[in-house]
Amino acid sequence: MMGELLDDPEIVAAVRRIHPGDAVAECVARAAWSVIAEPGDAVAGALIEALGADEALSAALGDGSALIPSGAGSGQASRALAEARARWRPRADPRAVRQAVHSARDVGARLVIPGDVQWPVSLDDLGHHAPSALWVRGHVDLLVREPRVSMVGARAASSYGEHVAAELSGDLAASGAVIVSGGAYGIDGAVHRAALGAGGATVAFLAGGVDRAYPIGHQRLLQQIAVEGAVVSEPPCGAAPTKWRFLARNRLIAALGQATVVVEAGWRSGSLNTAGHAATLGRPLGAVPGPVTSASSAGCHRLLREYDAQCVTSAREVRELWGLIEPPRAEREEHDPNRTRVLDAMSTRSRLSVEEIARRSGLSPDRVRSCLGLLHLEGDVALDEKGWHRAQPSQNT
Repeated sequence: MMGELLDDPEIVAAVRRIHPGDAVAECVARAAWSVIAEPGDAVAGALIEALGADEALSAALGDGSALIPSGAGSGQASRALAEARARWRPRADPRAVRQAVHSARDVGARLVIPGDVQWPVSLDDLGHHAPSALWVRGHVDLLVREPRVSMVGARAASSYGEHVAAELSGDLAASGAVIVSGGAYGIDGAVHRAALGAGGATVAFLAGGVDRAYPIGHQRLLQQIAVEGAVVSEPPCGAAPTKWRFLARNRLIAALGQATVVVEAGWRSGSLNTAGHAATLGRPLGAVPGPVTSASSAGCHRLLREYDAQCVTSAREVRELWGLIEPPRAEREEHDPNRTRVLDAMSTRSRLSVEEIARRSGLSPDRVRSCLGLLHLEGDVALDEKGWHRAQPSQNT
């Protein structure tokens, strides 16, 4: 299979387009592994670690008997390899690899492999369950930019959950954090939109190929993320999202973030799967509390009680999860003149639109929105049906 692919000049040229450099054979092998093995396949991971992607592929599709050590455990290893090869062989079609590579080239996707400067080494904590490669549309450097925080939650989110998610994500993104989530409806969509709205960075992990926007209702959002942030998948282009791939995708969200926050989740929410991965990996875990009568927050309360998650109610508390202690508020204001300009443009009596505040302060509307989000979290400004205004002293206690 490898020989046939490497002898194809179109494949070689396409691989060089999606992964500049000389590691053509390694890239072809890892692209092939993403086609024949499901995400998180530990047998594939062990083979690749032991032999390298190229030799592991040849061994997987050949006899492979010489790979089994003698002695204790050899029977179990032999059975595991035999079962894995039975899974892989039906997919071992060079045409599928060609299609994946050409599709990635056509949509401007990049192939990122271990050893690349843009490879997030935090994913290596997954051991044999780590991905063999990642397919990325957008800004590949976001995978290694710090700090990164994973924010997830229920698809059927309440207005409370979406509000809190947007407030936390917007504040964190405006201060430089990369927001990592899964591109789904509900909380995921809220955190992605807030990060983009604040002029920040966000990464969306998909359960299918990066050339397939899913859910379809987020097609425009995912296109925007592909331009301003990064859309990432472990399955190759053309792969369909499946229930198993959604669960496997969650381990990548947890592994990439330096902390994971569950904003809102029901008792059996899939977000608890992401939280479980974060806890297993030793990542700091936070949960946003909700009304005790709300079924939408039952999962968060479960995390606080059973998973030793930290209660988080503000962006400052999220930053504390990964050890970032913020300077005193007066010091922050001293180093951010834009906040002062926004406040100076406002009063406690007049209600103003974002556009009017931008005109008075001389800042762009996007910058004004970012500052208003931070000032609103700290209680310095308020919003009602008529517009933005400075908070009364009684509102800022």
